Amino acid sequence: MKKMIALSGACGVGKSTLKDALGELISDSFACIDTDEVGLNWWDYAGTERESEYNDDCIAEAVKMSGDKNLLFASCMNPIDFYSKVKIPQEITSVYFIGMTCSDKEITARLKARPAERMCGSDDFIANQIDYNDWFKLNSNKFQFYIDNTNMTVKETAEKIAEYINGFNI
Repeated sequence: MKKMIALSGACGVGKSTLKDALGELISDSFACIDTDEVGLNWWDYAGTERESEYNDDCIAEAVKMSGDKNLLFASCMNPIDFYSKVKIPQEITSVYFIGMTCSDKEITARLKARPAERMCGSDDFIANQIDYNDWFKLNSNKFQFYIDNTNMTVKETAEKIAEYINGFNI
């Protein structure tokens, strides 16, 4: 039976970067995996009859990839989407959400810097992510742990999150 921690936020807040930094701090008990690593592409699901299965398939694959360890899963999912729309694999016995945000300026710069094939640099896409980031800020009290990393280094952010995770005494 596994615990799952969902590191959640809009595109561009630094989830993948933090997932890598966290791997060094919590790797004894958690496999750190993000949506980009599971081998599934959102654009293969978007606009199809299978669109609603994307998150299910990503989590199921991440659970397999995590082996015997608990799972830290970096994703854009939020608790509302997760509990109302996702089929939680049987191996997962508890889920904790870490909500992460940063400034609009940071999101814009990070998304503009991504390679074109990621399709993240359009003004419309960025505006949608900033709106989504605002949802996380507005609902910060709904997360078991929430962090705004705007004025923090990757190391500082990772250490704060690892401190929370290590409090599980796994």
